[in-house]
Amino acid sequence: MSPTDPPARVYPVGLQLHGRRVVVVGGGSVAQRRVAGLHEVGADTQVVSPTLTTALEALADSGEIAWTARPYAPGDLDGAWYAVAATDDAEVNAAVAAEAEQARVFCVRADDADAGTAVTPAVGRYDDITVAVHGGGDPRRATGVRDGAVEALRSGTLLDRRHRAVRPGVTLVGGGPGDPGLITVRGRQALAQADVVVTDRLAPQPLLDELPPDVTVIDASKLPRGRYMSQDTINQVLVEEALAGRRVVRLKGGDPFVFGRGMEEIQACVAAGVEVEVVPGITSAIAVPALAGVPVTHRGVTHEFTVVSGHLPPGHAQSLVDWPALGRLRGTVVLLMAVENIGAIADALLAAGRDPETPALAVQEGGLPGQLTTRATLAKLPGAIADAGVRPPAVIVIGPVAGDLS
Repeated sequence: MSPTDPPARVYPVGLQLHGRRVVVVGGGSVAQRRVAGLHEVGADTQVVSPTLTTALEALADSGEIAWTARPYAPGDLDGAWYAVAATDDAEVNAAVAAEAEQARVFCVRADDADAGTAVTPAVGRYDDITVAVHGGGDPRRATGVRDGAVEALRSGTLLDRRHRAVRPGVTLVGGGPGDPGLITVRGRQALAQADVVVTDRLAPQPLLDELPPDVTVIDASKLPRGRYMSQDTINQVLVEEALAGRRVVRLKGGDPFVFGRGMEEIQACVAAGVEVEVVPGITSAIAVPALAGVPVTHRGVTHEFTVVSGHLPPGHAQSLVDWPALGRLRGTVVLLMAVENIGAIADALLAAGRDPETPALAVQEGGLPGQLTTRATLAKLPGAIADAGVRPPAVIVIGPVAGDLS
């Protein structure tokens, strides 16, 4: 083939490599990428290389792949169903490809796709669907098409959801801190399969606009000191919709199990015999400080962080928080639902011995266009929050990590 010839067309086929011997020659970053895919499908993978990347060495140490710790030698492909030549030496890769040709073993050459007998496509997965794209010799083109196809599957625009055999039940989905781009892949998949979405105001609202028009959206918002749907009513809606044969997604902000009352909803579903699944989300307790440039831990600064609900003030009869113990800690305290009670909380922490000059901040609407960060010391934080007009949802961080770490 001359340099001006178009790339040869490839015949697309899926290989059943589970339990079958595959030889990868090379132990660098390219080999690591190929081994990851082979390991995922359960291939009996043998890597031949004097050295390995750290990740490959960990797989070898755990027995998940086999490692021959030496350079390639003729005969290494004996018994192989498939081979990958992924060294940084073109002569070695050519020798591997030649042995594979002689043995009629399909072989990918990482350094020269046209010189092998197989080509690795750009691969993506959605549920049990595998998308594999060959880009006519242009890997970036293949990757772009692959990403577009997988994203369309995730959003439900490529696959007619009415033709999917989705079992009725309830899926609790953590939507993350508010930015729709921070929901997990599995969460997007669950939304694409939903017949009914029960949501609240802290869930990523733009995701609702992506739903097909026949999906029923039920607002279960709870406003601070305002209108709300009771938890018992929410539980009843989830159960009734699922028992009616529908696939229900309970879309929440953050993570369903971090002050999200997710366990109560699971208990209600289980008691009614409804199948239920949990899709964890990115909790705002960690994500919102990070979006404001604040780590909840930092080497040499703090070795612990504590996440606390501040919806009840210190001294309240129903409060389960040991505020004096929190005041004696030196690490990070992350407060959720604490704007209204921050004055009483700050007083309790100070009374228990926390330094008044401890750095602190409040992040309002983290991950959303209206994100606002208010900084102060612990002693001055309640006043700073009041002056800035901080309102829920907001995350409050108290500890050295909220200060200057430079």
